[in-house]
Amino acid sequence: MRRGLALRKDHRIESFQANPLPLHHDLYLIAHGQSGKPLIRRSPMALGLAAAALLELALDGRVAVARGRVAVSGPAERTGDAVADGLLALIAATPGDVSIPIRKAAEHAYDRTRAALVSTGVLLRVTKRRMGLLPSTRYEPAGIASVLRASSGVRSAVGGWKQPDTRCAAMSGLMAVLRLEKELCLDEPPSRLVTQLREIADAGSREITQVVGVVETLVTKAAMAVFR
Repeated sequence: MRRGLALRKDHRIESFQANPLPLHHDLYLIAHGQSGKPLIRRSPMALGLAAAALLELALDGRVAVARGRVAVSGPAERTGDAVADGLLALIAATPGDVSIPIRKAAEHAYDRTRAALVSTGVLLRVTKRRMGLLPSTRYEPAGIASVLRASSGVRSAVGGWKQPDTRCAAMSGLMAVLRLEKELCLDEPPSRLVTQLREIADAGSREITQVVGVVETLVTKAAMAVFR
């Protein structure tokens, strides 16, 4: 497999994998790229962010997902992350269909994830005024390292450099559903990259497969609603 020239495997990229951010924070960075400009519509992105937070809770043993249902199964204390804590509260109050907390959490997932990244200095709030127009605000990465690190695990797995773990499998599934495969910067046809991402996700765990499947259904329904 040929790799993008700027993203060959080296010690710099490997170093980005230390101290990972929460899964939904990484997904936000991937879905905005180096410019900080959204690469996909906000609605599917919000669903993906909520699902990413839920998957991290599942991987940490805080919630259990089985047969399309979800329930709290681990520590009840707060995580300190607004999206994750919102999900825990929703699931504790109404355990059941896994799509319900994802849809409800998605209502605030985008703004809360962005706010958390700003508070930790990963994103910078930049306000600009052009040609006498009203000022516009953008949220830009403080550095390229955080963006490269966010997708480095998936890039290494797809490129055949490293065996994927469950966290990588979860991100792979979400990137496939949200069609963010181009952000891997690998010299392969998009269709092939999506296939590889789905294969990595399917090999992860049943919980990942179920949640990714739910997100895909919700994203498809949201897309169809736009054209009604």
